[in-house]
Amino acid sequence: MDTASELQATVEALVQAGKGLLAADESGPTIAKRFQRIGVESNEESRRAWRSLLLSTPGLGEFISGVILYDETLGQHADDGTPLPALAARQGIVPGIKVDKGKLALAGAPGEEITEGLDGLGKRLAGYRQQGARFAKWRAVFNVSDKLPGRLALEANAQTLASYAAICQEAGVVPIVEPEVLMDGAHSMERCAEVTEAVLHEVFHALHRHAVVLEHMLLKPSMVMPGKEAGTAAPADVAAQTVRALKRTVPAAVPGIFFLSGGQTPTEATANLDAMNRLGVLPWQLSFSYGRALQESPLQAWKGEAANVVRAQQALAHRSRLNGLACLGHYEAGSETTAV
Repeated sequence: MDTASELQATVEALVQAGKGLLAADESGPTIAKRFQRIGVESNEESRRAWRSLLLSTPGLGEFISGVILYDETLGQHADDGTPLPALAARQGIVPGIKVDKGKLALAGAPGEEITEGLDGLGKRLAGYRQQGARFAKWRAVFNVSDKLPGRLALEANAQTLASYAAICQEAGVVPIVEPEVLMDGAHSMERCAEVTEAVLHEVFHALHRHAVVLEHMLLKPSMVMPGKEAGTAAPADVAAQTVRALKRTVPAAVPGIFFLSGGQTPTEATANLDAMNRLGVLPWQLSFSYGRALQESPLQAWKGEAANVVRAQQALAHRSRLNGLACLGHYEAGSETTAV
């Protein structure tokens, strides 16, 4: 199979009606914080046990088409010796990998950040492919204030995202492009919409310059929402503002838009996605690529105890099913309390 056909096959496997992505690519410090909340020490074995629990959840492939993994997880095995990427693939879930190396301060731009990890990316991708990864993800973050993000941050992060995407496609790996407009702060929803449009315009200009094939990539944006310190917004408002920003900036050639949850509660993330999918026919499939919004309830059920594995898996399957319904515009708030 040639590279273009391989990329197309991966895109088709990921972009399926009623299915989304499970983001299980938390870095060491992030997963340590989540484990701390449930009284579990973060070490290689506890992380292996948790991610094995997630990927072995019965019926997960009915609602999840792909999983984003951390590089540690690619080399880990389930209790029966099955490599964790193979555990996902067994359920028809495509394994993917987070490839950025995290963010740091952007020199010359106070308050701004840039993501690193391009050095040696092509060689790393070759290794990840051998371990079963078929798609990748790179996250860039944009801080919001009256003045941020500035032109330098917009251009630098867009350039890096586009370079990453081009390298991925040359390696036969589908890139997920994740420009996150952060919710931190007291900015208004209107300011978030303004920044989101500016970010997406810049990103797609850069993707065009780098000759990235839009049909063979996916977008993972944040939703248009007010800053955390500015209150909340109704799902209908989030949906209207987000879809308007997407229509103004995202070419119809992009096959799927998989939203990040970005600090929303599990219920908010599901309700907002559902509201978007009730707006009528759109040029792209709108879906989810949630981390904490999918993992929060199973983590609380698990608490690091082997006796709680089944209960935690039921919680994950239930949350995934609700988001699958939201992809179709069929989610009902009353189903939150429905038993698995």
